[in-house]
Amino acid sequence: MEIAQQLLAIALVLGALCAAVWALKRKGWASVRVGASRNGQKRLEAIDRLVLTPHHSVHLIRVADRTLLVGLSPNGCNLLETSPASSLAPRELDHPC
Repeated sequence: MEIAQQLLAIALVLGALCAAVWALKRKGWASVRVGASRNGQKRLEAIDRLVLTPHHSVHLIRVADRTLLVGLSPNGCNLLETSPASSLAPRELDHPC
């Protein structure tokens, strides 16, 4: 009997939580966005990756207004360099036309 009361209490709390999230989303006060800020721009972006060996690579990642150069190996990952995102100018592609 005690287990049934505990399960009912858990169900009521989860139901109240789901109802609150539904109400907040309906009013527009809450939204679920993964990887995007409120203005719709991505806050986390993988810019480029260079594979050095089968187990070693270097990744260029933009996080909000910073650019990170991260090295990955079997021993873990290491932050190699950070810079403001504005200092990384996009490459101009050579067009054959």
